[in-house]
Parts: sequence; structure tokens; C-alpha cells
Amino acid sequence: MLQRHPFVLLPALLGLTLISFLVSFSSGSADLGIGAVLSQLFGQEQGLQQQILFELRIPRSIAAFITGALLALSGVIMQVLLRNPLADPYILGISGGAAVAALAAILLGASALWISNAAFAGALLSIAIVFGIARASGAWSSTRLLLTGVVVSAGWGAMINILLTTSANNSVYSMLFWLMGDLSQSSAGWISTGILLLGFMLMMWQARAMNVLARGDLQAEALGVNVPRLKLFLYFATSVLTACAVTIAGSIGFVGLVIPHMLRLLGARDHRLLIPSSVLLGGSFLMIADSVARSIVAPLQLPVGVVTAMIGVPVFLLILRHTRSARE
Repeated sequence: MLQRHPFVLLPALLGLTLISFLVSFSSGSADLGIGAVLSQLFGQEQGLQQQILFELRIPRSIAAFITGALLALSGVIMQVLLRNPLADPYILGISGGAAVAALAAILLGASALWISNAAFAGALLSIAIVFGIARASGAWSSTRLLLTGVVVSAGWGAMINILLTTSANNSVYSMLFWLMGDLSQSSAGWISTGILLLGFMLMMWQARAMNVLARGDLQAEALGVNVPRLKLFLYFATSVLTACAVTIAGSIGFVGLVIPHMLRLLGARDHRLLIPSSVLLGGSFLMIADSVARSIVAPLQLPVGVVTAMIGVPVFLLILRHTRSARE
């Protein structure tokens, strides 16, 4: 049904997003059901439940939605830019640069704000390094960009291992949680919300050009698309979106890889539909994963990146199997 009528996707995903918010608001170690959430949202009741909802769960749910939406949107852009179905937002080393800077800040005992700022600065540094090396010869291609990103990622990985092995035991726990993706101390302010909205609008503006570019550089040039300028724009757009996501919640895998593939299987191949659908499904997916992370071993909390990996691995294997069966 969704493949024949793909525009049914958006209303369905809007409904899923609302349900995901309610589930996220009600999930956790404290007993706060959906009925209590609705009464708090639309009533005037005071007490501990209101404090838990408005000071803890709503900010965390919003942070989860924005992070998931940023990663899913980045995944869509990256797969078009590199023309590689296995491309995800972290493939160009952005998360590695952010991780090294964030872990260094943790090692120095910095506050959460300074850790976030350091992560964003590290991500920007990695963006500059990858782009500078890829453009060293004056021209760059998707293959050169990909290989440069892989090598830079390996270098960041080595530095991360050095920081982990030379850190005091009381810092390693915080470092590991950051590396696995954690929303327990996260909040999304106006800057990250503005970056998501701006990125969404810019990508919708370029959706037609992305449709053509996905078919190949030669065909895009033949149809009047300025391919080098578009690729440059897409590279910096996905880099900033990924840097913002990493700043909020650390390295959370599989969202940017799996979500675009799921939507393409449902018929959303046109980027005018794929982009908004990815934003909604990516945000909903991460909110649900975070709800599971808070509830499965309550009162303890798992890093949300562990849950996304547990869900993402079998889902991606099913997608590969379905794709192979369809081609045969």
C-alpha cells in the first residue's frame, strides 16, 4: 500500500512521532504512565510527576528526536554524496574528531557545556582536515573523499585508544558512555533546533537536484546541475548536521544508515518525500530506542547507542535480504 501510495507515509509518520513522544514521556524508572502524562500536559496538577516530566523527560525526548532527525537527514545526504548505500554520517571521520576533543575535555574534568563545545570544535576540525586533504591536488571526487575520511577516522581511533588507556579509572566510565552514545545528560537548545530546521529547508530546496545526482554525475551535468558546487554544498551540510548531532548525544550508530534504507523500501525514493520522512522516522526511532534504554534494566540506564545497534543490525540484515530477493 505504501509503495503504491507513498504520500501516505507522511501522515503515518506524523502519527508515529506523536506516539513516540508519549512513549518517551512515560518511560523510565519512575512510574509515569501515558494517562498521567496526558493529565500533566493538559492539566494543572503540581507535584513530583510534573517535575519529572517537564524537567527531565520532555527535554530528553526533544534531544532524542532532534538527534535522530539530524542523523537520519545526514545519512540521506551522505548516501547521495558518496553514491554508496553503506555510507553513514560518521564515515568521513566527523565523530572521531568530536570524540577525541570530548574525551580530552572529560579527562581534564570539564563541565558538560565545555564537553559539548569541545566535541563541536573537534568535529569542525575533522571536517577541515578531511576536506583539505581531499582537495590537496586541486580536484576531488567522491572516492577520494571517502578514502580520506576512512584514513582520518583510523587516525582518530588511534588517539581515542590512547586517551582511554592513559585515563584514570573514574574518567573511563564517562568516556565509554559518550563513545556509545548517551542522552542522560543531553538537551537540545535553540541552536541545534535551528540547525535542524535550516538543514531541512535547504535540503528540500535541493531535493530535485539530489534526485538527479543520485543517478550519476554525468546525467546530472547533462540536465544542467552544477555537480561540483552541489557536492561541496552537500558535504558541508551533512558535516554540520552530523557535528551538531554528535555534540548533543555522542556517537550513536545505525540511525543514519538504516532509516533511509527503510524508507526507500517503503517507496520513498523521491528526495522530496524521503527527506521529511527521514526526519520524522529518525527522530521517532531514537526516541523509542532511548525509551528502551531507560526501561529495560531500570533503574539503571543503558547507553542509547547500544540499543540502536541491537535494533539496527538485524534490521539492516533484513533490508539487505529483501533487497537481494527483489533484485533476483
